[in-house]
Amino acid sequence: MLSSDSTDMPERRKTIVLVDDDLVNLKVGRITLGGKYNVFTMLSAGKMFSLLEKHVPDLILLDIVMPEMDGFEAIKILKSNASTRDIPVIFLTGAYTETKELQGRELGAVDFITKPFYPSQLLERIDEVLGK
Repeated sequence: MLSSDSTDMPERRKTIVLVDDDLVNLKVGRITLGGKYNVFTMLSAGKMFSLLEKHVPDLILLDIVMPEMDGFEAIKILKSNASTRDIPVIFLTGAYTETKELQGRELGAVDFITKPFYPSQLLERIDEVLGK
């Protein structure tokens, strides 16, 4: 007889989308997070929105300063859409100021991490948001 104990079932690996226009940041993020999470890396918010039409991640790491559409514009769109409004967003940015953090939080970001980041710090903050 099969047990219905939930401890017998492996936990679903959570998915993170990392959006940054810097290839080095995407690579470091993928290396840092890839051992624990499924990671999609995107060079722009526009590419992120294309992905979101097919996959809804558990968390989005979003740079602020990007060409075409910045992170503040992207989070406004995310939070205005019923299918994406509940996805937690952490801003991951080198353009930190207290004003920008307040603006980001007012728009719905759950956290702010400055670049360059420490891998252990990034994992810890993500774990806090995802409840691990």
